[in-house]
Amino acid sequence: MSTADTATSVATTDTASTAGAPSTPSTAASAASTPSPATAPWPNPIVSGFYPDPSVVKVGGDYYLANSTFEYLPGIPILHSTDLRKWTVIGHVVDRPGQLHSFDIPTLGGAWAPTIRYRNGVFYLVITDAMGRGMIIFTATDAAGPWSDGIVVDGVHGIDPDLAWGDDGTAYITYSGLDTTSGAGPGAHEHGGILQVTVNLETGAPLSAPISLWMGTGLKFPEAPHLYHHGEYWYLMIAEGGTERGHGISVARGSSPSGPFEPGPNNPFLSARSTSRPIQNTGHGDLVETPDGGWAIIMLGMRPTGMTQAFSAMGRETFITSARFTADGWLEADPVMLNPRPEALVIDDGFDAETLDSDWLSMRRFASDFASLTARPGWVELSGDGSTLNDPRPALIARRQRHAFAQVSVVVDPGSSGVGGLAVRYDEDHHYEVEVSAGVVTARASVAGISQQWSLEVPAGPVTATLDFVASVGTSLLSQLTSDIVVLGAIDSAGTSHELARVDGRYLSQETAASFAGRVLALYATSGTVEFTDFHYEGSDSK
Repeated sequence: MSTADTATSVATTDTASTAGAPSTPSTAASAASTPSPATAPWPNPIVSGFYPDPSVVKVGGDYYLANSTFEYLPGIPILHSTDLRKWTVIGHVVDRPGQLHSFDIPTLGGAWAPTIRYRNGVFYLVITDAMGRGMIIFTATDAAGPWSDGIVVDGVHGIDPDLAWGDDGTAYITYSGLDTTSGAGPGAHEHGGILQVTVNLETGAPLSAPISLWMGTGLKFPEAPHLYHHGEYWYLMIAEGGTERGHGISVARGSSPSGPFEPGPNNPFLSARSTSRPIQNTGHGDLVETPDGGWAIIMLGMRPTGMTQAFSAMGRETFITSARFTADGWLEADPVMLNPRPEALVIDDGFDAETLDSDWLSMRRFASDFASLTARPGWVELSGDGSTLNDPRPALIARRQRHAFAQVSVVVDPGSSGVGGLAVRYDEDHHYEVEVSAGVVTARASVAGISQQWSLEVPAGPVTATLDFVASVGTSLLSQLTSDIVVLGAIDSAGTSHELARVDGRYLSQETAASFAGRVLALYATSGTVEFTDFHYEGSDSK
């Protein structure tokens, strides 16, 4: 069986033309020795910013990657690559109302941990709409979309579902036993281990009762299972240790997709715990064949900074490392090494297209509810409804912050009665913003219900709001602990620059905010209509 035909097996063919037919793994895929190394070190992260819980599938010479998006829309981005190095967003699974129960989803809920697979000309993506619809199977014949409305796996309550097919075509969903959807599940710290059902993929009906496959090695939260058929074994790869610093990847193997499974001798075989590596929290991985016939694991990780590596401003990102099957048939992997791309990323958006580009996100409702690109050509107009950034459904469009050091600006025209601006947001409780109204600019920092603001009067007319993410330059030990400093500023209509405030970036980090997403850069309106143009982002991982 081939991943070009089915995602059950980690052996792949070079084309997708043999869909449905069994194939013999190539010599490179079957060899017990280490495969040929890549010609250059992997870039890491391969996808920077808020792209957690990655899953990848190889179809012929193409790779497709999916990530969690939680309460953000459009949901579940699909990225494409031909070399596992350069990735481009080609679409989203969730691009219309009803596919997820997004409108009332609480923070931390929504689109959790997809698995993307391919079989017989169809892409499958299985995911949990946590605190929403439940476990859902989406399908498409083109990974770029459109994707189906989604079929609920009836009565199965768990997270991080995986999809694999047995040699006889039976579809197996293997998942982590944490109930976030029935309302009757265990508490947040109780766990059912790794479970499995067989399913009818056309109806979503389970064909068997859940069975227990593995509780892991004893570390907390066994989750993110992925099942692979390679050689004579079925491999069950999981994450355990929690998604924090103890995160790691472990493996077990058995003679059938339902086990019984024998744990590997060196679990967790991939982890950064108790090390000083610049990439921490490595786990939640998916195994894939590389273009040169070797193996790699794509996983989430974080880049904590500061003197004690305490704060991860970018949240959970997507990383890669080389892996291999050893002579005795077990998986091993290299440490995940930091190798940021040297070039700066520059994004300019003059809002002169007919639609927003696909990197703009909104919260729990689609931007079409409150955004217009036609009211004033060359501008995006946002209509506020009284909701602020403290509320669950603000009128905002946002892009991910992709780099530790970045400069962001946008021209804001509030007219005579609008209020809105430019923000960096982690969640409803953690955000900094530069807000513009007629003749006034206000910088505000909100952290866990505590808010401080700084205001100044400016000449009438549009204002350029700015956010700069810079390194702390203090000389004290305390100043060296933080992740970064966020400088909130504005350039008024007369061309005068104003620095309104400098605030500590650590409060907008994964460790402090603790919600599951990451930093986004938001344009927002709280009341009236506010128009924006000339959005500019320039980011780099070098100071």
